[in-house]
Amino acid sequence: MSRDPLVVGNVVGDVLDPFIRSASMLVAYNNKEVTNGSELKPSMVANEPRVGIHGYDNTCLYTLVMIDPDAPSPSNPTKREHLHWLVTDIPERANASYGLQKLKLTYHHIILGNEVVSYESPNPMAGIHRIVFVLFRQSIQQTIYAPGWRQNFNTRDFSQLYSLGPPVAAMYFNCQRENGCGGRRY
Repeated sequence: MSRDPLVVGNVVGDVLDPFIRSASMLVAYNNKEVTNGSELKPSMVANEPRVGIHGYDNTCLYTLVMIDPDAPSPSNPTKREHLHWLVTDIPERANASYGLQKLKLTYHHIILGNEVVSYESPNPMAGIHRIVFVLFRQSIQQTIYAPGWRQNFNTRDFSQLYSLGPPVAAMYFNCQRENGCGGRRY
């Protein structure tokens, strides 16, 4: 059995195909770092997060996709995947020789990129939802168009349409309504 949290949380499978991580991505809401499988309430994620990216070539540009594969409810995800945020042309801001600890000091608001779809804070009404961040390395700077709607976005199709290739990093957190309790069971 795999110990990869993206596999355990069914992010690999439901949203992504298996991939090899080749960049580090740190996401923080209100200076609280997100870790795979962490529990965050809607009030904690009301505003867009700060994001840090560390790859191997500080001249790279990245595309960030934030989706909810459990919309409108985990037991009946008929709107899978709901697009919460889409940002392209994000410059890598950490020097390639910096370590991960240094990266934590270089979070920046993603406004340095091109916000194609504005941030929509997660606000699940039923069940515990996985909110997934997927990072792609862009081979070129290109125009990416906003989809006509947020529901039924498909990360795999999006990557293929814009020739982004496999993700270079991904992470997720669990989110449920403010008065919800309990955790996701696998």
